[in-house]
Amino acid sequence: MEESYLKLLENNKKWVNKMLGNDPDFFTRLLGIQSPEYLWIGCSDSRVPANEITGTQPGEVFVHRNIANMVVHTDMNMLSVLDYAVNVLHVKHVIVCGHYGCGGVLAAMGNRQFGLLDNWLRNIKDVYDKHRSELNAITDETQRANRFIELNVMEQVHGLSQTSIIQNSWQNHRSPSIHGWVYDLGTGIIKDLKVLMDGMEDVSGVYKLDEK
Repeated sequence: MEESYLKLLENNKKWVNKMLGNDPDFFTRLLGIQSPEYLWIGCSDSRVPANEITGTQPGEVFVHRNIANMVVHTDMNMLSVLDYAVNVLHVKHVIVCGHYGCGGVLAAMGNRQFGLLDNWLRNIKDVYDKHRSELNAITDETQRANRFIELNVMEQVHGLSQTSIIQNSWQNHRSPSIHGWVYDLGTGIIKDLKVLMDGMEDVSGVYKLDEK
């Protein structure tokens, strides 16, 4: 176990040497002001690293990850990241990215108990319950899971639009735009779900807050 741990440190040194070989000023520039254009809300799954699958460099994407890329309105961690990204970094785009084969979403489709995790999965189960007619009509289990994953991303996009953080920014700056994507582990391709939201006109009913 210790040897495996030390390998990470050795890999870090190799990476540093590689980056400096390509650009001697790489780390000097990173010391400058952080100004990413994107906030990425993704899954904690180790197979979905935001920078690598989007071909971006350190400093270009501000990242928050949790199980099943959820936007939970009582999650102070997520809200703090969102507030900092929108009001301090002034990101232009917020991307919710799920992935096919997501273990959290698959677990939420069943009735097995997992302990503490059950409280988090309950938020995902709410998405299934909301769309149960469409999902229950899909007989193929894999196709049903894939559609559930897509619907979950869409619901999180809408959830972001219902936060005062996003709504106040829209009212004051007309940004950021919110996007919903799904990453395919089997192909490496990201699918745009075409669920763009970028203004108060996209917020419905009781979720629309008065201007502060």
